[in-house]
Amino acid sequence: MIQWPKTNDALGTVNRGNPCESGLCTLCRVDCMGKCETWLSSLKGRKLLYPRDYSFTTAGSANSSHIGVSYNSLRINGYNYGATGLPKGLSNSEDDCIFPNVNIEGEFGQAVKTKFRVPMMTGALGSTFVAAKYWESFATGAALVGIPIVVGENVVGIDKQAEIKNGKIIKAPELDRRVETFLRYYDGYGAIIVQMNVEDTRNGVAEYVIKKFGDKVIIELKWGQGAKCIGGEIQVTSLEYAQFLKKRGYVVDPDPTLPQVQEAFKAGAIKSIARHSRLGYTSLSSEKQVEENFMKAVKYLRKIGYKRISLKTGSYGMEALAMSIKYASDAKLDLLTIDGSGGGTGMSPWNMMETWGVPSILLHAKAYEYAEILRKKGKQVVDMAFAGGLAREDHIFKALALGAPYTKLVCMGRALMIPAYLGSNIEGVLNPAAKTKVSGSWDKLPASVTEMGSTPDELFAGYYDLQKKVGKDEMKNVPLGAVALWTLADKLAAGVQQLMAGARRFTLKAIRRDDIFSANRETEKETGVPFITDAADDKAKKILKG
Repeated sequence: MIQWPKTNDALGTVNRGNPCESGLCTLCRVDCMGKCETWLSSLKGRKLLYPRDYSFTTAGSANSSHIGVSYNSLRINGYNYGATGLPKGLSNSEDDCIFPNVNIEGEFGQAVKTKFRVPMMTGALGSTFVAAKYWESFATGAALVGIPIVVGENVVGIDKQAEIKNGKIIKAPELDRRVETFLRYYDGYGAIIVQMNVEDTRNGVAEYVIKKFGDKVIIELKWGQGAKCIGGEIQVTSLEYAQFLKKRGYVVDPDPTLPQVQEAFKAGAIKSIARHSRLGYTSLSSEKQVEENFMKAVKYLRKIGYKRISLKTGSYGMEALAMSIKYASDAKLDLLTIDGSGGGTGMSPWNMMETWGVPSILLHAKAYEYAEILRKKGKQVVDMAFAGGLAREDHIFKALALGAPYTKLVCMGRALMIPAYLGSNIEGVLNPAAKTKVSGSWDKLPASVTEMGSTPDELFAGYYDLQKKVGKDEMKNVPLGAVALWTLADKLAAGVQQLMAGARRFTLKAIRRDDIFSANRETEKETGVPFITDAADDKAKKILKG
């Protein structure tokens, strides 16, 4: 297993725990006092694109060797002439071809296009209590930035205030809150996506959402995720709540209705109980049956009024990947999110996360290969998003290039959750009366924060930029977790613009697979992306021989 370095002296960042491929710690805490690259970027913004202590230091790359197959074993190509994909109104002059002029806005979808300002989206934020506690920051930030956010599975099922009559939802306060929080600042960019699993489908989530919110919501069918193979999970610390969830029809382990479990819980030997979702399609035994069932579900969703439908699939094997791409394309879905192993938001069995499924880069490389097969048959391929352990601006560019032209967005789970934690912790200290409401974890600002300031406008590089958007009066209603997300998004956006400008691509549609190359032969073999010195080698030799 590759051990990623804990510190980056050039940026002045350090991981609290063991870092993984994304640069995030394997265990990301809501009360973390810093300071990994994503954490610090949520305060300093695009300053984190550059080495620290400018004018006092020089810096050289520490990433000269590439071992194994991962997104970090892809490198980004640059060109020394030309410019492609220039936005309307720009010329190919040196005055126009500057990185701030790179247009990273885009869209996905079929009949109805969904626009976004930055080519990223959140992972599914569902029934975990972390998602509920920090939702205001997540959703407000996503709406202000202009990116899609996903309401994950089981939100209704675990809501004690939700009312289910004759097996169908008639009241869902938590789901309403999730959607309405996003819509408050929605300005035509981004989207709110509501995901459904087996229990959600049975409970009538689709019917409830379309009746209450109409076409403001994208509905998402869910096959799985990259972190685990057994569906959504949470853990609860209340015996009564566990019993409630069992009555709601969930798989609850250990069984809270058993006397011995109750005794163990009261004695303290059992301190938490897990709630599990069901596996889908278990009653089906052939690929053909899955296809028929899937198409029937899509047809029904369109019948009840959904204009935009998406699919989320996990890191299953190649058969499932091919099925997801073909079915989503044939059904004219608006988006297919392909989540590879390596990501996760905290509720997966640990050794399952470590050992199951297809690593992201391998799954994504195959997704491109399979999409090409459909294209060559004359089919319109579904727009795709790649997910699974991605966090930085170079990850965004590499994923877009690896799947070009089919990949429109990069889906980030934990990376886009960190700013919500950080901002909420700061807000809880600066406004103690709001500490509980915002789920602040700190009693005072740590030195890693106070070295930058003590007020929001001092701490967040994006504060005044966001204030310009919403207005000074409205700024007081924006949670600091959303300000932090805005600040991180600005850093990622600027980083992507710089990488695109270096590749001479001035719009997202101009990004090509040629814009990346493999840093070792194994990565070349597994992804089909040429090795560094093989890329354009024929053109080089033609110049020399000419």
